[in-house]
Amino acid sequence: MFNLIAVIIAIAGVAATLAHAGYLAMLNSAANKKGASGAPVARYVRSRWPVAGVTTAAAFLGWVLTSGTGFADVLAIVLAVGAGAAATKSLQATQQRYRTGE
Repeated sequence: MFNLIAVIIAIAGVAATLAHAGYLAMLNSAANKKGASGAPVARYVRSRWPVAGVTTAAAFLGWVLTSGTGFADVLAIVLAVGAGAAATKSLQATQQRYRTGE
């Protein structure tokens, strides 16, 4: 039962990190289409890719660790929750920085 909880948490962590990476990809694509006027946004996105990469890797590692038992499940939960929380916070900060139309 504990393993099932760890798997669900790991999947949620991966989903959060992929949402962050996907938003950065979408923002980068829009900035590149703007040409020179999108350069500041593209520069910001390039500075955020390491955060997205590390959090995604940590969340996937957490998911892989769910194949173990006991301590591995606890470590998987810690990694997935930490990576998901960091990615969510970074996603919210990016969205708030570039929020338009409101």
